[in-house]
Amino acid sequence: MVSKTEEEQVNRLENQVENGGGGAWEYLCLVRKLKLRRSDKECVKVLQKKFPESKRVGRLEAMLLEAKGLLAEAEKAYSSLLEENQFDQVIHKRRVAIAKAQGNLSGAIEWLNKYLEMYKQAAFCYEELILSQPTIPLYHLAYADVLYTLGGLENLHAAKKYYAATIDLTGGKNIRALFGICLCASAIGQLAKGRNKEDKESSELQSLSAVALEKLYKQQSPSNLPLLSSTLRSFKLSL
Repeated sequence: MVSKTEEEQVNRLENQVENGGGGAWEYLCLVRKLKLRRSDKECVKVLQKKFPESKRVGRLEAMLLEAKGLLAEAEKAYSSLLEENQFDQVIHKRRVAIAKAQGNLSGAIEWLNKYLEMYKQAAFCYEELILSQPTIPLYHLAYADVLYTLGGLENLHAAKKYYAATIDLTGGKNIRALFGICLCASAIGQLAKGRNKEDKESSELQSLSAVALEKLYKQQSPSNLPLLSSTLRSFKLSL
């Protein structure tokens, strides 16, 4: 139930925004707080006024078109955004999804290949960054993410090494890197079945990462321990 004071505040901010005044962000926050019904179009319009040149707002508008099933219009909007930034990963992924939704599997594969090609270029950039500044954990972590995304046994082993380097550089407290170890080890286990040495090494490192994750979750977010246990079980691990 919205009080009279709150309703007056909403109406005042709405009129203010409509007439080109400030308060757009406050208006959207109030709409969300009070759980008021406003159309997606209205909210995007407010955001466009607040951030007129924002590419993120442009992406949001295109994604709303896609969600409504207006795939041709969404495709046109995504194409326009890519002209301004051809390396926008979110848009590349959305174009894969649109092609798949349209039943255009060859198109989806083509867009997916372009998306993965971006990662190959990114891998080279991160290699250069690590060579120039080897003690920055963020570079090791980002490079590991790229290698994991590219996949394949060689890339997965390399990703595991850079996740381990991130853990070492952060004193064992980088949760993303610890999860990365578990993901890599799980993927390597599937690809390298029967190779006992690789299976054993991956399993040991995965178990150590799981223990470290449990310790961090107990300290920082004990209420999420059941979720962690469920996630690790999907990697065929248990706490």
